[in-house]
Amino acid sequence: MNRFAFTRRRWLQASAAAAALPARWAGAQKNAVPLPALGAPYPLAAVPLLDGGRFDPAQADGRALVLYWWASWCPFCAQQSPEMQKLWAAHKDRGLRMLALSIDKSAEDAARYLRQKGYTFPAVWTSPDVARTFPKPDGLPVTVVRGKDGRVVQAEKGQLFAEDVADLARWA
Repeated sequence: MNRFAFTRRRWLQASAAAAALPARWAGAQKNAVPLPALGAPYPLAAVPLLDGGRFDPAQADGRALVLYWWASWCPFCAQQSPEMQKLWAAHKDRGLRMLALSIDKSAEDAARYLRQKGYTFPAVWTSPDVARTFPKPDGLPVTVVRGKDGRVVQAEKGQLFAEDVADLARWA
């Protein structure tokens, strides 16, 4: 990752954090889920995909899995999602797995957005059942990489830039 990209991302994250301070002081973040700790085990469960298929945890056995929480209405996700599609297209045949978790209000909204944009990465709508299995960490977008050994190797909240997303391939 080049130094400039890292600086831009950290600046945006710091700006977003500063903007959220009044809400945090007001207690709006009482139930916020922190990013998973690096090295922590990250259990998986089977979930229905928006395309009618199913994500099976066995698909990620011995492979890196990129978990990506997003929403169709999120401007930062709109910038990151095309890069996630490029990552998926370039590395799915090399062992990288992905599960994009939409927090849209409905599965229909999420599926329509994916179709309109031509995104083919595996995606699920975070119904209440899915949200219990895959609790969304605080922030949006959120990217978590589960390594080949089933443990968290990277966890980021906030927009990743093109070079940051491309760098996720190192875990494949």
